[in-house]
Amino acid sequence: MELLLIRHGLPVTVDNRETGMEADPVLSDLGLRQAEALADWFADSPTAERIDAVYASPKARAQQTVAPLAGRLGLELLIEPLVNEYDQGEPEYIPIEHLKATDDPRWAAMVAGDDLTDPEAFQTQVVDGMDRIIAANPGRTVAVGCHGGVVSAYLSHLLGIERVMFYEARYTSVARVAASSAGHRTVRSMNELGHLQVAGVPLSDL
Repeated sequence: MELLLIRHGLPVTVDNRETGMEADPVLSDLGLRQAEALADWFADSPTAERIDAVYASPKARAQQTVAPLAGRLGLELLIEPLVNEYDQGEPEYIPIEHLKATDDPRWAAMVAGDDLTDPEAFQTQVVDGMDRIIAANPGRTVAVGCHGGVVSAYLSHLLGIERVMFYEARYTSVARVAASSAGHRTVRSMNELGHLQVAGVPLSDL
């Protein structure tokens, strides 16, 4: 079977520090355009591929990214809790491009993986979630709407890279992983962005 790991589109900024409520941002206007371009590419283009199931993390931004694709294909959007991002419970969310542009120290911490309290536990959670999706979909092609940290953690596991946060997936980028019934996993591609390039949709709003 094949996994299509799709990072969510560009979300809005959320600051709930006064209330302490978890930040669960929705997609920005650009993020919604990115999600529609993704759906166009995989459901309506002349080169559209067969997709048999669509999953997402519990986060709104991940679900909104692949919901148009699921809708075009007439598929139920399934939720896999274990492909959630490592920022669970955090009251603030700022898109990483904005952190980079302002030299925010939180960007350096993300790159170094210092904002993960337990990188190995997070990676184990992600691998378990992907394994559950693989086990439930033998011989199928499955799209998984998830997060940059999730994609990096899973690919670092498959590639044998020690640093969990080694890789920056772009918004709505696609990484392909082939998974055999014998337990073999092969990374086929990373950061595919053809859907945005064809549609003329930018990667960020900066």
